[in-house]
Amino acid sequence: MFLSLLSINTYAASQELAIVPKPKSIIPGKGSYTITSQTPIVIGSEEDRNTADFFNQYLRNYYGFELAVTKGGANGIFITTGSFKTDIQGYQLISDANSVRIIGNTRAGTFYGMQTLIQLLPVTKSTTLVIPAVQINDEPAEFIKKYIDYIALHKLNFFHWHLTDDQGWRIEIKKYPKLTDVGAWRNGTIIGPYPGTGNDGLHYGGYYTQEQVKEIVAYAAKRHVEVIPEIEMPGHASAAIAAYPYLSCFPGQSTFVDAKTPLNGSREGKQVQQTWGVFDDVFCAGKESTFGFLEDVVSEVMPLFPSKYFHVGGDESPKKHWEKCPNCQRRIKDLKIKGDKKHPAEHYLQSYFIQRMEKFLNKNGKSLIGWDEILEGGLAPNAIVMSWRGEEGGIAAAKENHFVIMTPGSYAYFDHQQEKHDDSVTFSNNRWYLPIEKVYSWKVVPQVLSASQKHFIMGPQANLWTEQMKSPAKVEYMLFPRIAALSEVGWTQQANRDFAEFNNRLQMQIKRYDLWGVNHFYKNK
Repeated sequence: MFLSLLSINTYAASQELAIVPKPKSIIPGKGSYTITSQTPIVIGSEEDRNTADFFNQYLRNYYGFELAVTKGGANGIFITTGSFKTDIQGYQLISDANSVRIIGNTRAGTFYGMQTLIQLLPVTKSTTLVIPAVQINDEPAEFIKKYIDYIALHKLNFFHWHLTDDQGWRIEIKKYPKLTDVGAWRNGTIIGPYPGTGNDGLHYGGYYTQEQVKEIVAYAAKRHVEVIPEIEMPGHASAAIAAYPYLSCFPGQSTFVDAKTPLNGSREGKQVQQTWGVFDDVFCAGKESTFGFLEDVVSEVMPLFPSKYFHVGGDESPKKHWEKCPNCQRRIKDLKIKGDKKHPAEHYLQSYFIQRMEKFLNKNGKSLIGWDEILEGGLAPNAIVMSWRGEEGGIAAAKENHFVIMTPGSYAYFDHQQEKHDDSVTFSNNRWYLPIEKVYSWKVVPQVLSASQKHFIMGPQANLWTEQMKSPAKVEYMLFPRIAALSEVGWTQQANRDFAEFNNRLQMQIKRYDLWGVNHFYKNK
């Protein structure tokens, strides 16, 4: 997730040592180590074999040979994971004339250390790979804390944390360890916008432990930023289903992947998605075990977040599997759910799903938030609607006396590029763009609402989806300076807003961004 470049002394093959992202510390040594087909990989435990296998796959693909994996030896490439006394996914890499040693704080840290070793390899194909003697100590900076600082510095007061999706499960749930052992990792990622021009083939993933979550929530609280968690349901569930297939309507059915999607690895069984989009395999609404699982998950997540709000997603959940599922059809029959000319019965089954989860949340002192699809089929009694598909959903909810957070894509999706024909890869890929002027022009409270209905508009939210953002620098590029416009839209009365005057003040703010070292959009124009 971090992007920078470091160059130091040259070594054997006159190749620059360039590691991305830049390690926390790097100490060059004298001499070098040579990897040949006779070099063993020595793993500390069976759990480190995955990292060894990944390295071997890389060697096989790009250099034409692989190494034997052993559990003992005096020299070679040693892969060891520490005692798990820390949750920080750091590592140490030490190479000299006799060996290469990678010691990770966690399994993920060990894996990241291996990625650094890969970047030490020469970029020309050879059967003798010379790497420099070096000592590297590294761990990820917590960009999420810096992001929270950015929120606070602009007087924004909520951080909506999207923690689960089809492409990865990002929070530790102790009762269900496979959510992070399996669901937190994917075998590769498409390159570029859907359907992709290829697949990077990289085993990618990670997650936040519950202790890390507590730390981040406490960090935000000190800055008067309230963190709202989101656990997606019933759609965007591929990662959870890959971990626990029984959550699907059809557990024995392999995950469907479009033939035009460049996939890395097997197409058999349940898989964490490697591309972006909307997928038919959702949580089964007809099984009690589904609700038992979700209530267990929510029960572990709720204590980590003092906020009274809990986001359950509810968006982009196809009904195709429910239409064919005997359990879902039985549920529809038992509940006497009837379809109508506007929508089939499965449409209203989602309303049952959301309302059932709302009762559980309300019983535990939490208020449910959902994307505006939760309006369909009947809104849960106390739900808060997050209106993203334009303003219509928010208007409809406010007229029903429901609280609303406005976040329409046309004004608030910061994953859309900031100018036409931006050469930076973005979600919109030149289909849409969102300049700062338009963000600033946003009238958050729809004028069609009456005075009493306007009371239900809680405020604006901007969304920053990171499918195409592989580094903090890219996140900053998409966020700044539009976050300044969002801040003023939320704080300042519309009658007191004037873009030309704001733009004059923004010039000083840009200088402040430069002081912070922010990779803002204007810097890159």
